[in-house]
Amino acid sequence: MARRLKTLALAFTSLSLAAGFALAQPVEEELVLITPVAKTLTDPTLADFAKYAKEKWNVTVKTSALAAGTPVSYGRIVEWKGRPEVDIFWGGESALFDKLSEQKLLSKLDLPQATVDAIPATIGKPRPIYLKDPKGFWIGTVLEPYGLVYQPKVLARLGVPVPKDWDDLLHPKLKGHVAQCAPTRSSSSHATYEVILQREGDDKGWAWLKRLGANTGIFTARSRDVPSVVARGEFAAGFAVPSYMAFEDRLAGFDIKFVAPKTAWITPEPIAVLAGAKHPKAARAFIEYMLSERGQRVAMERGVFPITPKFRVQGAPGSRAEMAVEFTGGVRSYFDIDVTNIYDDAKAQARYQPVNEQFRKEIESAWETLKR
Repeated sequence: MARRLKTLALAFTSLSLAAGFALAQPVEEELVLITPVAKTLTDPTLADFAKYAKEKWNVTVKTSALAAGTPVSYGRIVEWKGRPEVDIFWGGESALFDKLSEQKLLSKLDLPQATVDAIPATIGKPRPIYLKDPKGFWIGTVLEPYGLVYQPKVLARLGVPVPKDWDDLLHPKLKGHVAQCAPTRSSSSHATYEVILQREGDDKGWAWLKRLGANTGIFTARSRDVPSVVARGEFAAGFAVPSYMAFEDRLAGFDIKFVAPKTAWITPEPIAVLAGAKHPKAARAFIEYMLSERGQRVAMERGVFPITPKFRVQGAPGSRAEMAVEFTGGVRSYFDIDVTNIYDDAKAQARYQPVNEQFRKEIESAWETLKR
């Protein structure tokens, strides 16, 4: 009996210690994201976060990302109704994050105040781009412009000047040499369609987009494919390309350049913890890591820009960071330049489907006619 009591006491002590360790453990051992952000950015940041967690807390965190477009990600989170299969939603339009918080599907971030204060409330004029949620449900992670890519040798062969603004893609010698992804398939393309519509007004905007359709030689299956076909020299220029997607082709050794036109939409790639997340500690730790200098440096080496003014893209000669600066025309921080923004995110979200329907009717269905 004494031995049994001793064994039970030891077992109870072990269980108590294990339970105490679980409660005291700074982060859980798993983290899952749902994100429209490409693997070229999510993979290196998740891998380095795992190293960071091991170094700081001696916890092995298993990380993974469920890749899904912005509308699909949003739809799944709504369908989960507060019992999500993932912990974090990363990337896309901030208006969708606001909608999720209104439905009580996001948790308050509760980040250190110094971390939050380091990020300005907005960037850009005349219409400011919000970089964080005043209510504290989401926060930006990086600045990423949606712009143009071009292949210098193909342009030279065609006798076309290097593009600097949207209108340069309407050059008559670019007929059949422009690549884009349909706004029905890509949030970055959709946002850029809205930039044109809001810049020109609806009537002139659709007329402009039809002229772009006439110059378009391919509508790719994914937005990621646009820079790839330009990098390979199959097309001269690409429309509505996120900077970091094109940078991957530059890192692969292709001769491709990126330019952000004056009114290019810049997304802060918002991030949020889902209400009911199974691993809330790991989720918040990942967000803090992303906003630290270490996390920002990893992201900047993939062709995006810092979310805070205190960091700038820079590195040793020949480094990925310096390649990114050269690739994007010398930009090191969007806080160093005057950002012109005309994009109204709320307006764009309110007419998301009507814009898609008009694209199908006036451009997709009429593409062959437009080209003729």
